[in-house]
Amino acid sequence: MKRKAYEDLVRWKNSKNRKPLLLQGARQVGKTYLVNEFAGKEYKDYFYFNFEQTPEIIPIFKQNLYPKAIIEKLSLFLGKKINSENTMIFFDEIQVSPEAITSLKYFCEESPEYHIIAAGSLLGVSI
Repeated sequence: MKRKAYEDLVRWKNSKNRKPLLLQGARQVGKTYLVNEFAGKEYKDYFYFNFEQTPEIIPIFKQNLYPKAIIEKLSLFLGKKINSENTMIFFDEIQVSPEAITSLKYFCEESPEYHIIAAGSLLGVSI
């Protein structure tokens, strides 16, 4: 099962029509583990944001849903520039921020060059 999920992520990464990926699942089933492993092996740079553990990032999504503005503010938050080339961004426990969920639509439409995965254990309730 793990290998199939990993292979699905590789296909997603290489897809010409790639969109932000939204992973749903119960708590403690390995969503974060799988994405961490995938990002570590398949990308040069990897940025992990957990909305439960780092609630300070939530206001970034309340100010503006324009992807370039979000990336710029997340870069300032980290103190490191986030580029789109060979980089993956993981929004974990995204259900905490409805605006962050909405931002995925704009990343899809306006900034498809960013490889974004979002996950949450309570996404079914939030969406």
